[in-house]
Amino acid sequence: MKDSDITLSAPTPILEARALTRSFPGVRALRGVNLSIGAGEVLAVLGENGAGKSTLMKILAGVLQPDSGEILLDGRPVKMNSVPAALAHGIALIHQELNLADNLDVGANIFLGREPGRFGFIQHARIRAEARGFLAQVGLDVDPDLLVSRLPIGQQQRVEIAKALSVNARILIMDEPTSSLTQHEAGQLFRVIRELSSRGVSVIYISHRLGEVRELAHRVVVLRDGENAGELRNSQITHDNMVKLMVGRDVSQFYHRVHATAFADDGGPPALEVQGLRTAAHPRHELNFSVRAGEIVGLAGLVGSGRTEVLQALFGVVPASAGRILLKGQPVGVRSPMQAIRARVALVPEDRKQQGLLLEMAVRENLSLASLCRDQRYGFLNKSRERDLSAGLIQRLAVKTPHDRQIVQFLSGGNQQKVVLGKWLALEPQVLLLDEPTRGVDVGAKAEIYGIIDDLARRGVAVLFVSSEMEEVLGLSDRALVMHEGRITGELPHHRLTEEAVMQLATGGAAAVTST
Repeated sequence: MKDSDITLSAPTPILEARALTRSFPGVRALRGVNLSIGAGEVLAVLGENGAGKSTLMKILAGVLQPDSGEILLDGRPVKMNSVPAALAHGIALIHQELNLADNLDVGANIFLGREPGRFGFIQHARIRAEARGFLAQVGLDVDPDLLVSRLPIGQQQRVEIAKALSVNARILIMDEPTSSLTQHEAGQLFRVIRELSSRGVSVIYISHRLGEVRELAHRVVVLRDGENAGELRNSQITHDNMVKLMVGRDVSQFYHRVHATAFADDGGPPALEVQGLRTAAHPRHELNFSVRAGEIVGLAGLVGSGRTEVLQALFGVVPASAGRILLKGQPVGVRSPMQAIRARVALVPEDRKQQGLLLEMAVRENLSLASLCRDQRYGFLNKSRERDLSAGLIQRLAVKTPHDRQIVQFLSGGNQQKVVLGKWLALEPQVLLLDEPTRGVDVGAKAEIYGIIDDLARRGVAVLFVSSEMEEVLGLSDRALVMHEGRITGELPHHRLTEEAVMQLATGGAAAVTST
């Protein structure tokens, strides 16, 4: 029986938010939002990017303060005017963006700011011993003395969760906690959540993965445009009901692409061909594959299989240690991103905030960033051309922004991702590399981004993308290459592309299906 089938008998709220309002420059994030949660309840908060979910959670956790409204704990008004104040009340927030100190070890991160001491000295042995217990709760068997920067991103996410568990929180807020986890790691997290719930700990869970919500949540609260849009309980929690409340319309199908069973051989070379490529991360394995113009090829596999490293090698972020890259049959040297850009190869990275955008700059400036060298006149930026470029891309990609001078950090995740895409579309790439193109993006924005990718393929762009979402790989790909531990274990055309076939290859199984 799933958790969502369990009926809670109207638990008395331990936490209530009443009529919360919060504005940012040019944006009203929350408009009179109400929320409550009972002891031991798993409450999912859903909504499109920009609906106000993260703002609401940051207010509850003391990161932000509301412009108006009140918060009640055990029926009494409280002020969450700082993170320490929220922690003192037993409220801990696991941020969507990792909040760890890379220069400290795992144990030090878990107890950062709360280090046990004696006679003025930190008790390192106690930190190690207690950290092991919290790490065990999230299924992570690593040395507490290991630098956190040496862990892969999925394990760093679990350290973040262990850190939150270490404060004995009554209310644990999880903002997209599985965004960087494998299916196995996510399953371990779900077991932790169920155990916490059984002990009376309340969990507020934010995720764009509706299957997770359906499996975990006792109740769902949906926000839309900064307001309460509705609530679902138990058997009401279905995919269709959640989507309809989130977007205010019926998004019955994300993937409208008509897939060809095979790309006709037009006699010309592929847009992208890789011969004997060896990445720095997996130098023992040669990679050979190609992508034709107008084709969308998915690069599937588990976290750590080497997918991102392939894209980084093709874009020159971490140059390949061996092999050749050919574009339309011509060998090209890609030892740096600048060389890749000159060859009309573009990369939309996994982490848009750290690697894809300048958050403190305007939408217009971000959109023109990749084409600065082209859009100059006599050594000066051509402002007129920049304005025209920005206006055209905003319209083409349906970027929701008050104006192109809006600072990009104030846009929703989906619109930020459109800006990253637009930056490269300005250069009219012949090969587009996408690393997790819809990570942290809501269902409505996903459909729009899929439409953009499909349109680019129709225009003849060769698309190679990495995704950890099986639905995305199955729905978008004309063909999928599956990786395991740095090697390509198989190739699946769309008509033979199933979850079972992908998982068999992704876990190192024999290639039961071929590309024919």
